[in-house]
Amino acid sequence: MPTPIRTTNEEIITAAQDILESGGPAGLTMQAVAARVGVRAPSLYKRFQDREALLAAVTVASIEALTERLDAAAPDLARLAEAYRGFAHSRPQAFRLIFTTSAPEEVLQRSAEPVIRAAAALVGDAHALDAARLLTAWATGFVQMELAGAFRLGGDVEHAFDYGLQRLVVALGA
Repeated sequence: MPTPIRTTNEEIITAAQDILESGGPAGLTMQAVAARVGVRAPSLYKRFQDREALLAAVTVASIEALTERLDAAAPDLARLAEAYRGFAHSRPQAFRLIFTTSAPEEVLQRSAEPVIRAAAALVGDAHALDAARLLTAWATGFVQMELAGAFRLGGDVEHAFDYGLQRLVVALGA
């Protein structure tokens, strides 16, 4: 008789996401995930070939969570940037994971769609991808510096983000 299912892939991925946020990538082990969901580590290998496969599933789930936030913020470009930043602050390890090779291109393309559509409304279809890349690159750099604690010259970082975002939107709309 087969053993009963004690957990689902979704539960395993959620546990892995929690471990990733609390312990970073090094803390995300099959043993830690198995303990969190109440199974033995070998049981996880029936669902995920190895740690890299689990990490890939966590990456996809993270991008999908970001996409949900972006969809909710669309079509306003400023709200999209704020949603992007909000995701990074609430899930910094997942945010970093999005920029690794574990991120499948088709999932990233789906996540980019709300930003590209909003950019198209400002600059037209011919330059929508360019504008979306400009905004995303600026926001990613800003947020990465923020998460790293690199803004040490004083001043209001929130104001700086708003200022930069406002300037970009105005420039794109010109």
